[in-house]
Amino acid sequence: MLSNIEAFILGIIQGLTEFLPISSTGHLYIGRHLFGLDEAGLFLDTMLHVGTLLAIIVVYKDDLWKMIRHPFSKLSLIMVIGTIPAVIVGFSLKDYFEEISKTGVTIGWEFLVTGGVLWFAEKAKKGSKKLEDIKYSDALIIGTFQAAAIFPALSRSGLTIAAGLMRKLDRQTAAYFSFLLSTPAILGGIVLQGKDLIVGQVESVTLFGLLIGTIASAIFGYLAIVGMVNFLKRKSLKIFAYYVWTLGISIILLQWLGIF
Repeated sequence: MLSNIEAFILGIIQGLTEFLPISSTGHLYIGRHLFGLDEAGLFLDTMLHVGTLLAIIVVYKDDLWKMIRHPFSKLSLIMVIGTIPAVIVGFSLKDYFEEISKTGVTIGWEFLVTGGVLWFAEKAKKGSKKLEDIKYSDALIIGTFQAAAIFPALSRSGLTIAAGLMRKLDRQTAAYFSFLLSTPAILGGIVLQGKDLIVGQVESVTLFGLLIGTIASAIFGYLAIVGMVNFLKRKSLKIFAYYVWTLGISIILLQWLGIF
């Protein structure tokens, strides 16, 4: 059973790592595994995303309101186009990814891939595109990278920021659009998994525990969004690549030894 302390810790992990390019799902797997909550799997991860969704709404309220008022604006349309790949992959392979999110057999290798993508993105020539300069083709490619991040330890923010840099967005805009594009993906995941709360399929998770985790996720998610957008103005993604490479190699070795 998920304790309140464990819920709080997992909420912090979710809030921080959702918007740092190091994979929230991969880190949540590690946390769940250490707490003996493997069976909660994709359900618990998705419910903790409620907090990060609240953080996004607070930070992006102006842009989100504009899209609601003007559903056929360019920003609304690039959001739709950028979300289509994730919808296709999510509906097609939901059961498969729910299973590997429980077992974690691939996360070490996925952390290594995340690091490689971040490193390669830093090699791309600096771009200057702002939010209003994003083309529909840019949105589709960035959205395709987001869809690939359905694998547990492929960082959604890392892959979409990297794709933005490769498409010549400036560094701040790449982070900004990455987090904005996560809104429908996170909301869709919550809706799909939310039915489990109603039918009670996940006995190891309580509503009160989810509330604690959600509050922690929202607070630390807000701090991570603001911090990451400012960080990327001046700093390189390579520090995150080094981190996920170290983590990935460590997990592979521990799995090989039968310890993890």
